[in-house]
Amino acid sequence: MSMSSLLCFPIDKPTDESRVRALIRPLGIPLAVRVVKRGIDVVMAIFGLLVTAILLPFVLVAIRLDSSGPIFYRQKRAAGIGARGASRHCQFASFDMLKFRSMRVDAEKETGAILAGENDQRVTRVGRFLRKTRLDELPQLWNVLIGDMSLVGPRPERPELFENLTLAIPFFEERMRDCKPGITGLAQISLGYSGRAPRGSVIAQMDNCLVNPFKLANADGSEADDMRTKLLFDLAYVASLEHFRSFIGTELMIILKTPWVMMRGLGR
Repeated sequence: MSMSSLLCFPIDKPTDESRVRALIRPLGIPLAVRVVKRGIDVVMAIFGLLVTAILLPFVLVAIRLDSSGPIFYRQKRAAGIGARGASRHCQFASFDMLKFRSMRVDAEKETGAILAGENDQRVTRVGRFLRKTRLDELPQLWNVLIGDMSLVGPRPERPELFENLTLAIPFFEERMRDCKPGITGLAQISLGYSGRAPRGSVIAQMDNCLVNPFKLANADGSEADDMRTKLLFDLAYVASLEHFRSFIGTELMIILKTPWVMMRGLGR
């Protein structure tokens, strides 16, 4: 059974779920991988924060002149996924993730918690530039330094959105098992912010399975489709952590490619 087929495979019985979940659950991250990964996080976070300190006055002035409100934005994100409880809801820890503010202060007053869309009208002019270049994520280097996040890993979702995604996408929570959320990741350098597969790519050939796999009416263009595609890359990254050689090659590749993604302005 391929990984893509797992994402559209109907699970009818508890035994089916346990069997399929066992196929995608990581064997465990070796101590050597944990130590080296944490070392990379600390070194890169300190270096990145020094660079951020140089950019901070310019970003501060730009945000303040563009719109009223705070410079930084603090938001709860889900991490530390555990087993489902008796209610079948996912159990997870949460942390406060930092960002440069890129939206209006009242961005969710009428909509509540929703994912940012392309050409989102809630995004400010400066915020659009910050998002396209991913500069709005720089404050998360502090989250990396204190251990809430890693430099590389699956992107953390908001708790209220995370629960909905786990209901819509089989095994969505497995991307965070035994793995810290990251600022950048394999999905981010491969797919861009939206999560849509580039035309002509191998992953684009799986659209029939990944895009609205249950063929639900009025579900075209749903957020779950993009997330389902990202999940393939997140699971592949988590699997790479099981062996030091695959980890170090994947980690360095993602770190080196991330500045190129930022310069190309592939954010949203």
